[in-house]
Amino acid sequence: MKYDLITILGPTACGKTALAARLALRMGGEVISADSRMVYRGMDIGTGKDMEDYVVDGQEVAHHLIDIADAGYRFNVYEFQCAFQNAYMDIVERGRVPIMCGGTGLYIEAVLKSYGLGPVRFPVRRSLTIGLVTDREKRRERITHRLKARLAAGMIDEVRELLTKLPAERLIRYGLEYKYVTLYCTGKLTYEEMFSRLEIAIHQFAKRQMTWFRGMEQRRGVPIHWLDAERSQEENLSEIMRLWTAGE
Repeated sequence: MKYDLITILGPTACGKTALAARLALRMGGEVISADSRMVYRGMDIGTGKDMEDYVVDGQEVAHHLIDIADAGYRFNVYEFQCAFQNAYMDIVERGRVPIMCGGTGLYIEAVLKSYGLGPVRFPVRRSLTIGLVTDREKRRERITHRLKARLAAGMIDEVRELLTKLPAERLIRYGLEYKYVTLYCTGKLTYEEMFSRLEIAIHQFAKRQMTWFRGMEQRRGVPIHWLDAERSQEENLSEIMRLWTAGE
């Protein structure tokens, strides 16, 4: 086959996980998360694990590299490469299709380009790489909606619980939700300041993600097939299946 992996990437709040999980169910696959913060236990709402996305039509889709390290630990790129390789080989040996899904460009590129970061050099992966994209205004609407939903779901309580185990300075290092909600919980920001600054920071983060992905494609030789995140899942699934079949 031309491909030995499917990768689904894109900026935050574009619907990557839901698409990857439904694709996995259709193809007999399993999802390998490529998110630098979802590896941490207890960091659920703020990282957007959205575990309900892994239940498709009443069936649970197998997923990997979520909740594999304690909050506070400094998980690094080489550790991700090693963990990815273990998950990948396990999936392939059972005759399943590996589907990497995430928004951490460095993690994704480290796998696809086989960065030499440690004593073991892993194979370069022949990936069908799919990018989800939407226009800036739609992306902003998605981000704002999801931020409100996460706050309503208990993100502040999650941070307060983490603060009973970790110093504020360490939690702040995880950035975005954990930085600004920690500043709110420790009295450094009002709720309104927290929401406003966090919303801006997430928008800026999404822009940086797209800059990284465009660099992967245009300067570092990773072909990406871009699909409209606003199209129906069925349309995008059909296109992915077409591209996968064409690579056989």
